Amino acid sequence: MTLHAKDIARTVQTEDWKLRYYEAGSGHPVVLLHGSGPGATGWSNFAGNIEALAEHFHVHAVDMPGWGESDPATVDRLDHVEAAIQFLDALGIDRAAFVGNSMGGQTSLRLATEHPGRISHLVTMGPPVGRTPTLFGAGDGPSEGLKVLIEAYRDASPENMRRLVEIMVYDKARFATPELCRARSDAALARPDHLRNYVDGLPKGAPLPKWVKPELLPSIQVPTLLIHGRDDRVVSFETSLYLLANIPNSRLVLLNRCGHWAMIEHADEFNRLVADFIANN
Repeated sequence: MTLHAKDIARTVQTEDWKLRYYEAGSGHPVVLLHGSGPGATGWSNFAGNIEALAEHFHVHAVDMPGWGESDPATVDRLDHVEAAIQFLDALGIDRAAFVGNSMGGQTSLRLATEHPGRISHLVTMGPPVGRTPTLFGAGDGPSEGLKVLIEAYRDASPENMRRLVEIMVYDKARFATPELCRARSDAALARPDHLRNYVDGLPKGAPLPKWVKPELLPSIQVPTLLIHGRDDRVVSFETSLYLLANIPNSRLVLLNRCGHWAMIEHADEFNRLVADFIANN
């Protein structure tokens, strides 16, 4: 059976937000959180993972406020952790495994420090950590990849989407196809309110006005799996080395020939790793 977005799309009204999400499977709840790119959604980030993980777990891939078909969000209202907790509450989920890419990984880290009772497992792929000093990161502000991402928000043309996808992945020939770039462009341009809110919010800290406090990372007690691409040009794998050193019950899988989208570029291996990790920890 092949899942289609339209068949598993759901909408829920939380205390503050109407959120789109994609739901499949049964068993232990797993929440998938996407990154911050233009046109990103729960489906676009995790289309290659939902069905495989749903063989073992009850999977929910969420469009966060300000992305996809969820409500728009100005930066002054943007609290991803609060939105995630409201999502759990609205669906009656006590505790869930959180699996987050990039921005979604940062959200999951912060949630683990602020609401430890609501998270059973933590899985991150290329999460930024904040303004911690780095050995290998760019010294002039955002990374190469983030600069391209911001430009794609200002002009979400297929050409800019091609530049964005090419910097997100290692295997450009396979993933930066004209069809995918056009689809990402169309998805982004379909929500000009999301694009406008992101760009307007940049001087005020969008898309992450609130960050995990690094000094709280050692307090994370849940089993933690860090997955990172060695060729990530958006967030250096150095970040996950830092997390590995600070989160007590953590392990790191570093993938060669992999950029910022481990769950897309290495979907089969990612699915096996995450399913085994959640089932056996």
